[in-house]
Amino acid sequence: MARVVVTRPAGREGALLDALRSEGHDAIHVPLVAIEHIGDAPIDVGDYDWLVLTSATGALELRRRMRGVPKRVAAIGPATASAFGGADVVASPSTQEGLLAAMPAAPGRVLFAGADGARRLLPDALDADVVVLYRTVPLVPPAWTPCDLVILASGSAARSYAALSLATPTVSIGPETTRAAGEAGLTVLAQAATPDVAGLVEAVRRALATS
Repeated sequence: MARVVVTRPAGREGALLDALRSEGHDAIHVPLVAIEHIGDAPIDVGDYDWLVLTSATGALELRRRMRGVPKRVAAIGPATASAFGGADVVASPSTQEGLLAAMPAAPGRVLFAGADGARRLLPDALDADVVVLYRTVPLVPPAWTPCDLVILASGSAARSYAALSLATPTVSIGPETTRAAGEAGLTVLAQAATPDVAGLVEAVRRALATS
């Protein structure tokens, strides 16, 4: 089997490492980004017709801070919906474009909850209020372990990996990460069909079969 590096932030890697190891891979955690939460003040969501979430990290952080109950929730993918505790609309494909297409033409009052520096497509198109919940901080590992494949689960991780100027090919969690990886000059051998652990493990199988 292969040596696979998982680059997810600390605390978010366990399930993927376990799944890869159950397949016989030598799975190693080398975080390339860290999550910094921004603020602790309560966020009132009760007056919004729609709450729009584009990451599991944002969904978890909003659950921690929110007051009230939103009328409807839209999530960029199943993992984000699950992290929040469910959603009325889940995008397919798991992109901002996919989520925008799934939203009603006149959604009413919308709150977009996400990361510092998140793409502006959804909040601009929906004329949404924006609350910034967290930022991703690039990390430079003290050493790099030679490996066969690198798993990227965010555009931030793709950019951090590109900054290391390494040639090991990658697997991406979804279209937005693949786009960021391509823009950074990385080789993506496979993209997960679903943005979750099962999708990433299956993409690793496909990547190794073609490498």
